[in-house]
Amino acid sequence: MSENFLKKKCKPCEGGIPALTIAQAKAGLASVPGWQADPSGKSISIQYKMKHFMAAVACINAIARLAESEDHHPDLHLTGYRNLTIKLSTHAIGGLSENDFILAAKINEIPKELK
Repeated sequence: MSENFLKKKCKPCEGGIPALTIAQAKAGLASVPGWQADPSGKSISIQYKMKHFMAAVACINAIARLAESEDHHPDLHLTGYRNLTIKLSTHAIGGLSENDFILAAKINEIPKELK
């Protein structure tokens, strides 16, 4: 798996490919600072404490635009009006694919107003 995720584009995935192994997922995490794998290795996530509610909504909107352009969509959770959790997995294969790391790297590049 390549570590230069920012230069890549997500590829359509309708299943039929194996999910990344836990070892491959851990290797990919080295290229996306702040992201963590769940214990099963089937998803990665990151949490942000945003400056305020509107900063969280602006970040969600920026992520939504990016996700649409990549045709790969994260789960976004906003709680407590400024606690944003972003979770990525490739649902069609029940685990992680390179697409998750591509999108994570690009999400890391989005400006964020943090507390």
